[in-house]
Order: sequence, then C-alpha cells, then structure tokens
Amino acid sequence: MATLEKAGHEVRVSDLYAMRWKAAVDAEDFGPSASSPLKVAADSGRAFDTGALTPDVLAEQEKLLWADMIIFQFPLWWYTMPAILKGWVDRVFTYHFAYGVGEHSDIKYGERFGEGTLAGRRALLSVTAGGPESHYAERGINGPIDDLLFPIQHGILYYPGIEVLPPFVLYGTDRTTDEDFPDIAKAWEQRLLTLESTEPIAFRRQNFGDYEIPSLHLKEGLEPADCTGFRLHVRP
Repeated sequence: MATLEKAGHEVRVSDLYAMRWKAAVDAEDFGPSASSPLKVAADSGRAFDTGALTPDVLAEQEKLLWADMIIFQFPLWWYTMPAILKGWVDRVFTYHFAYGVGEHSDIKYGERFGEGTLAGRRALLSVTAGGPESHYAERGINGPIDDLLFPIQHGILYYPGIEVLPPFVLYGTDRTTDEDFPDIAKAWEQRLLTLESTEPIAFRRQNFGDYEIPSLHLKEGLEPADCTGFRLHVRP
C-alpha cells in the first residue's frame, strides 16, 4: 500500500480475514432470488440482475469495477488458493457479472477469455510458497508453478476479461530470515513500480480466430512444435 500510494495510486484493500468473509455460497446470498433446490448459477444471475445480492458481495463487485489493477496476495495452500479466497471468488464472480455474458452464436461463444465484464483491468498474483523454487520447476515434484497457477490466472481471472501479469512468487517462505527480508521487499517494491510497463501473459483470446467454435478446440497448426497442455493456450 505504501509503495503504490507513494507512486500516486489510490488503493482499496479487502482483508478477508479481518472482514470475517463468509466463504460458502448458500441461499442467503441470493435472497428472494434463491430457488429450492438451490441453483447457484441461475439464482446468482437473477439476484445480480435484480440487485438482490448481499451487501458484502455487491461491495466487492464494485471494487472490481473501480479498479485498474487487482493484486491477489495469498499463500499457496495445497496447490491452490486458501478456501476463504476461493469462497470470495465463488460468491463475487456471479452469473451475469463474471460469466454468462455476451452473445452466444455460431461465431461467438459468449464474452470470456479476453472479453467480458472485467476487460480492461489487470491482475497480479503475489504468492508465497513453502517449498524451494526447484520443487516448482519444469521437472520439479510439485509441477511447474505456471501450471499450478493456470486455473487461477486463466480460468478465474482471464475468463471475465482481466489481463494477467506474470506472478510474483516467493519460494521457501517458511525459511525466510530477517536478513532475507530487505532484498525480498526491494524485489516486491520493484514489481509494484513496474506494473504499468509489464507485459501480461499472452493468453489466447477465445473469439478472435484461434479456436474452433463451438468445440473451442485450438485450431491445428497454431501451436509450436511439441507444445502440449496448458501452454497451448498461451501465444508463442
């Protein structure tokens, strides 16, 4: 906060633990729009359309619409984000807000993966991991860090249109000493001061020719030789 504000930016913070954020989606989130049995997608969309979402969810949606840059700071727990943050996504990224928007036709499959409600914004993951960096390398036992973060960076953030910057990852966090901290803080400060000049991850856009519609398979020949898995969906 200090670094960004000193650089002239306005900062809003959502401290989920301090806010005692409710992580579980339930019928209370949708008020009179809730059905029985609960249908989270349809009910959340109806609640969004009618303004019936709970005040805590509406406040977070408003922050996302206000922001130019969104920074997610969290520890990597069991190869993903902590439950409270996933619960924030589950409740805030409602139908008709983060998904289920745009035209669905023979030439377009909704506004997502490069388009959507949150297009024009950028995001950065600031992640702390317990293991050493070698464990998250291409041949590391935990798998490449880019693969572990793909469901978050591509599946959660890029889906509603947010451009995602390469993550800032601190490895071996449990073993960090007081002597290590100044260099870490300096590196993090430098990332914060270069947010505007950092190129986002070049994820492929869904509706701009790379994918067959409606199968949404990447067209043959667009990938580099021997490229497989998640890397197929990043432009070379």
